[in-house]
Amino acid sequence: MRSALSAAVVLILLAGCDSATEQKAPEDTTPIVEQLADGADIAGANGIHFGPDGNLYIASVVGSEIRAIDPDTGAVIKRYTAEDGVIGPDDVAFASDGAFYWTSILTGEVAGFTSGGERVVAAQLAPGVNPITFSDDDRLFVSQCFLEDDLFELDPAGESAPREIARDLGPGCGLNGMDWGPDDRLYGPRWFTGEVVSFDVDAGTMRVEASGLTVPAAVKFNSRGELHVLDTGAGEVVRVTGSGTESVATLEPGLDNFAFDSDDRIFVSSFADGFVKRVEPDGSLVALQAGGMSHAGGIVIRGDEAIAADLHAIRGYDVATGAITRVQRSIVGVGAMGGAMNIALDGNNLILTSWFDGDVRIWDPDNEVRVEHITDVSAPVSAVRYAGNIVIADHGTSSVVMITGASKQTVADEMPAPTALVVEQGDLYLSDRALGQILLLASDGEFREEPLVVADGLTTPEGFVVTNAGFVVFENDTGHVVEVDSAGSRRVLAEFTPGSQPGGPLQPPSQVFNGIARAPDGSLLVPGEIERALFRITY
Repeated sequence: MRSALSAAVVLILLAGCDSATEQKAPEDTTPIVEQLADGADIAGANGIHFGPDGNLYIASVVGSEIRAIDPDTGAVIKRYTAEDGVIGPDDVAFASDGAFYWTSILTGEVAGFTSGGERVVAAQLAPGVNPITFSDDDRLFVSQCFLEDDLFELDPAGESAPREIARDLGPGCGLNGMDWGPDDRLYGPRWFTGEVVSFDVDAGTMRVEASGLTVPAAVKFNSRGELHVLDTGAGEVVRVTGSGTESVATLEPGLDNFAFDSDDRIFVSSFADGFVKRVEPDGSLVALQAGGMSHAGGIVIRGDEAIAADLHAIRGYDVATGAITRVQRSIVGVGAMGGAMNIALDGNNLILTSWFDGDVRIWDPDNEVRVEHITDVSAPVSAVRYAGNIVIADHGTSSVVMITGASKQTVADEMPAPTALVVEQGDLYLSDRALGQILLLASDGEFREEPLVVADGLTTPEGFVVTNAGFVVFENDTGHVVEVDSAGSRRVLAEFTPGSQPGGPLQPPSQVFNGIARAPDGSLLVPGEIERALFRITY
């Protein structure tokens, strides 16, 4: 028998939500929004490079920006954003005349601004373009990592076709953060092999320069021509010597790139925590851009702890105080935990979903052990345990699928943007961001022949919770958290900055999922994607 809650929320369809007027709460019940915890200054700090103006330029894929900061104070000097045509930049490099270029990993575009400020596209390659660097005589090189694994030379003006130098450099990654060596060779790390290699870019020949690294993410030369490597698996910067390597800076895993300034000071960025830090001569660290929650996504309540998915990490917070209770980081393609763009409870375990990784993992956060790994999906956006099985909203196949052991069954198809799955009192619900709907998929373990629309007229709904009155939904494109009741009326509980848009057509429209969860006291917890902070809504 369908629960009384299901019967109540179905009335929303009959009432016609799209014709209801949007209401503010009465003055005596106006919701209170408070910030429980803050996060990073930037939505992930990826490639970094010093410009001719002496400022440090930071690329942010998810933030779709390149920002220049003062290397001494961390003050933001200027920003280039999507409004300027900077979309999903993963790495940045400067030519000798001040022109700078970036790679857009999600779209495959390599673009830049000339010294005169004109935007130019050097090439349109396949998604996965990642590291970028110039030679001393301004030849431009890019490679691919994670989505493809080739190495190219590009015409900065975009007038000549890309020249392939090497292909199939994988597995899984060509080169990552590169640099031009003093011996006129191109140097780069191989993420999955633990090596640093160099290329004669004209002959296309490769030689190994260092090996035995944990997960090398970037290479750079200082002013003395000494080769340094950022080992993200070990969380340190090392110098390559004749007998091996020696550590010159110790941070933590999840690092992305690094740069030397004119005085050979080292600056390091983090994809997992979003910080940018300067390494002092005594080895101490100065944070120029604060780290923390960088890509706020899904959220669950586990006892007195809220655990948020943060793309390359999960972060726990005390529900009452917002104090940090745990941080567990993952190295892209390497860590057992994997990426976490969405999260759900599975008893004491967590279900972690990542469309970028293309998998779902059952994770024991107390023992930091992967319990189960589901890879037979395309671009999963959310996953839950329902009737003993794992049910997944898969953007890649526009469907909802159920995994039972080694078998996979489609339980809902032709869904243009299946987004959030929620289980409540034996019922399974789905939000579809493109349809603007919440649908009932199953009750008491039985799937319906056709999903039943129980809320309509929503604006890009992502995360939601089920209430006695109906639903509370995060609408991405408005940033509104709205309560939709069984009479069909809408009430705005809170207004946040609208969420980001997908970096390219291959990504789910939610890209960074906007989650919401109900705390034991009835308040709502929202990880603000753009604010990069954890909020509580009391109403």
